[in-house]
Amino acid sequence: MAVDELLQRLGVDEDGTLFHDKKGRPVALPSAPAPLADSHGHLTGFLGHDAPAVLVRAALAGLRLLVVPVDPVDEIPRRWGSASELLGWIDAQVDEARELLDACAARGILPPDALGYEGLPSLLDNLRIIAGAHPYGAAELDGVALARLDELLASPRAVGVGEIGFDLGPYNELPVDVQERAFRLQLELARERELPVELHIRDGAQDTLAHELAARVLAERGLPAVGCDLHCFTQGPEVMAPFVELGCHVAFGGAVTFGRSDDIRTAATSCPEGLLLSETDAPYMAPVPLRGLRCEPAMVAFSADCVARVREEAGVAPRARSYEAMLRNAFGLLVPSARYRA
Repeated sequence: MAVDELLQRLGVDEDGTLFHDKKGRPVALPSAPAPLADSHGHLTGFLGHDAPAVLVRAALAGLRLLVVPVDPVDEIPRRWGSASELLGWIDAQVDEARELLDACAARGILPPDALGYEGLPSLLDNLRIIAGAHPYGAAELDGVALARLDELLASPRAVGVGEIGFDLGPYNELPVDVQERAFRLQLELARERELPVELHIRDGAQDTLAHELAARVLAERGLPAVGCDLHCFTQGPEVMAPFVELGCHVAFGGAVTFGRSDDIRTAATSCPEGLLLSETDAPYMAPVPLRGLRCEPAMVAFSADCVARVREEAGVAPRARSYEAMLRNAFGLLVPSARYRA
């Protein structure tokens, strides 16, 4: 592949610039004192787009972990005929991304150095999945769907159950009791398999009922012993507090960078260091200064930078310590078998 063709496919400038804003202006990659982790970034949402290029861009941005949610109700059989077909598709994207990354290396385009993290696996050796029925699909979580879920969770890539929970937002069409049944069922499945869970919780416009419901169920049943992640947190510290008390990790994505998100930034500041996570929820909610574009896992660089910066400005922790915490927590919760030196 010619250099021009490779750069064009990856959306990379000749000087290595990865990002451009909506007006096409180059945007510098934030300097990261540690490798990055996206604890929740959709890859299957890039159908019709270039998923291998997305993975290469994430590696070039400094990611060493990407956790991809897959759904046994929404994606099978609507997009893939079976669980094995979906898992095979993911493997194929990783294999093609390896070829692209090798072509980049041959032309001197390399992921950033990670001094002090020599034992950390590369991103393409560390693409993981979580599997679960989103609240929108709760009514279809029957025996057939549960069998598909079992097959997905048997994959060596599988590290958790999710995204599961409650959605009372404007697009929801299911009553609470149907969602709660699916939530409890999948919590028990995670407990049986000794896997962590990733929670999807979306409130209505004028209340925090979804968070209250989830906190009640978790308080009644207890968290899975290996942990829980409150994915895509977009509320303030008061809503976060019951989950932190239960020991849930809290993941902050692009919304933490938005101009009117002072409450989310306050939550990121007050979140205990040992429970702090970074994510994108790609392809949704691209962070500032890339807001309005299609989000991708590489953009976790901007969300992590914002979280680390506001914690430093508040006197909570030096920037580098927050970066290290987000990385350590992601590996500790989702890939505890992957050891690294830091």
